[in-house]
Amino acid sequence: MTSITPENLLAELRRAAGVVSGITATLTEQDVAAASELPGWTRGHVLAHLAGIGNAMARQLEYAVRGETVELYDGGFEGRNRAIELAAGHSAEQHRAAVAAALDRALKAFGALDAAGWQKPISYRGGVVFDGGLALWRELTIHATDLGTGRGPETWSRPFCEHLFDFLSARVPEGARFVLQPLGLPPVAIGAAGGRSTVINGMLTDIAAWLAGRTPTLGSLRATAAADGVELPALLPWPAGVPVSN
Repeated sequence: MTSITPENLLAELRRAAGVVSGITATLTEQDVAAASELPGWTRGHVLAHLAGIGNAMARQLEYAVRGETVELYDGGFEGRNRAIELAAGHSAEQHRAAVAAALDRALKAFGALDAAGWQKPISYRGGVVFDGGLALWRELTIHATDLGTGRGPETWSRPFCEHLFDFLSARVPEGARFVLQPLGLPPVAIGAAGGRSTVINGMLTDIAAWLAGRTPTLGSLRATAAADGVELPALLPWPAGVPVSN
């Protein structure tokens, strides 16, 4: 599988931010108020979330370089949701400005890192700055698709899809093993070694989209177990990065 380094992750972040900015620049007031690909969310909700995660991840880095940590969102998961609802109804121009400022802040923070900086601790998932960069890459790339402007999962790069295979292995149910078989590429096994095996065949981006809970766009996926065709297996929830209080 493709190895992601801090250097090429920074390039991927800049590329993904450019895609989001390009889409945002074209949206009218009607576009912003229209439904996104996410149930119950308008495009305004998605844009508010993108601005929020950009600022949140920038803040993780700003604290990390001082040897400190801070929670991802003020007020945790509830604070995140509150901020999204408050900003979702903003005008197209307000969204453009907010997204541009947040992405600029985040890219400047990542761009200023030295080699040691990528390994500084952050509170997000109890990880390091590099993990935060991967998270922002996921958020920008997947939510660019969720805006529903015609840029679907078929545009996801091979390195991104292979990263999702690794990150979303947490969605494989306990005791199960998925053998992901992208067309024309080597298979990738995720889940429990020796577990009940299901083979998922299809295009690389379609398999990644399915794992990410999005709609495959290039063709049909096929699942087999013990050489027999079966339904696509159920997935566990997306691995949450922000604790949800009970």
